[in-house]
Amino acid sequence: MTDHPGPGPGPVAIGLDLGTSSLKGVAVLSDGSVVARASAAYPTARPGPGAAEQRPADWLAAARAVIGALAAEVPQARWSCIGLSGMLPTLVAAAADGTAIGAAITWEDGRAEEHGLRLREAVGADALYATTGQWVDGRYLLPAMARLRTTGDARGVAPRVLGAKDWLFERLTLTPATDPSTAAGFGCFSLATGTWDRAIVHAAFWDVPGGHPDNGADRTSAAMPDLPPVRPSTHTAPVTAVAGALLGLPVGLPVVLGAADSVLAARGLGVTEPGRVAYVAGTSTVILGIAPSLVVDPAHRFLVTPLERPGPVGLEMDLVATGSAVGWLAELLGLPAGDEAEIWRMAGEVAPGADGLILLPYLGHGEQGALWDPTLRGTLVGATLSHGRTHLARALLDGIVLESRRCLEVLHETTGVAGDIVVAGASAHSPAFTRTLADATGRRVRWVDDPGHPASAWGAATLALEALGLPVPASPRLAEGIAPDPGAAGPWRALWHRHELARLALPAPRAAVPRTAGATNAGS
Repeated sequence: MTDHPGPGPGPVAIGLDLGTSSLKGVAVLSDGSVVARASAAYPTARPGPGAAEQRPADWLAAARAVIGALAAEVPQARWSCIGLSGMLPTLVAAAADGTAIGAAITWEDGRAEEHGLRLREAVGADALYATTGQWVDGRYLLPAMARLRTTGDARGVAPRVLGAKDWLFERLTLTPATDPSTAAGFGCFSLATGTWDRAIVHAAFWDVPGGHPDNGADRTSAAMPDLPPVRPSTHTAPVTAVAGALLGLPVGLPVVLGAADSVLAARGLGVTEPGRVAYVAGTSTVILGIAPSLVVDPAHRFLVTPLERPGPVGLEMDLVATGSAVGWLAELLGLPAGDEAEIWRMAGEVAPGADGLILLPYLGHGEQGALWDPTLRGTLVGATLSHGRTHLARALLDGIVLESRRCLEVLHETTGVAGDIVVAGASAHSPAFTRTLADATGRRVRWVDDPGHPASAWGAATLALEALGLPVPASPRLAEGIAPDPGAAGPWRALWHRHELARLALPAPRAAVPRTAGATNAGS
């Protein structure tokens, strides 16, 4: 699809975003105009409870398809650079030559939860969070790698550990590297030093019971996984001849390492300073604010994410099941898979509160957000024979927005600033969703004028321009958006308390992970 009459003079940057369900690509001019875009999907295998795996070969096939589609719109002779963005934490265990060992373990995979719990116990949960800025659960690369060492394809070996984006960067350039924002997803990156914390790595593989299959082995660095060097997000290397032939790219084209999809989505939404909040609604929802310097939360309610530039940091909370929850409900109701627009249209037919129906939206094998409780499960409360399809849609919308309110209140408490919410994704163009989000949070909700704005890929492309010293566009133009209705504050306060009473009434599972009281104070 061409969005512009054609590229005029000046550089054309390509942004590739390796997302949860597809690889998205854009061609961007130095004025910020998108002149071409393409995407290619790949499947996620779920071979067992809590499992979520993808084939790295499928990522390469998607990259080849997207590159070909962009080249058909904008000749590669015009391309100046490629910037990368990617989901995290998604694990690729790789051999010395970069070949993937088995399937990639995506961030949706929860099978290493026990390893994450044991790592927190071995290091000390507070100390681990203070060092890494992460509440390290089973979705992080280090616990997932420890699990593979004892149960999976990598048993008995010490492979290299790469994030998804970094594996793609190495396939393109033969250069091993990760950036600080992606390194945070390993669970062993020190925010203070900007380097790997080897004591945490050793704890994951030696001090955690069962963490190493060979307890009598010598504790040498050779027995540990090989972690990539941490480089700036602007680190650049050229496309190799092998990659050029495989993916149809010009040999020598500069590739910029890039950053996590959440970080570059914030850039792509113009969220670069404290105040505004990036709300990136996809399979999950990322809620990311900016702090001017490093800050951690004693209650572990947010993650600390290095940005694509030194200095400020991102304060991030991720709701595990949002777009995926919409897809689940659409399937239950016999609608086309992932028909988000129809679900939110149905929700708009019912007033907030869904006539007493509550849907706690913890459908993704636990919740992160500001709660970080893997034991939470999606729950319907108050259902009667009078409730129908539209009530279910409304209750899901209310549940997601109320969890979003919790996260936004934590950001306000931490930074002291409550600015606009800038939304990316299909939800940004749903009147029911944006009105609900504005009224429930008391904040103006805005979005990029371009209905299909690919925030992460656009952020990757503009970062690549910056890395090469080329002209960089200003932030994209935002719509005026929707202001909150002052009269809705009281009713939404009442709905918040109903939501919390329902959550707190859930029975505690036997293996519940204790959390601090500070995780439940939003909206009070």
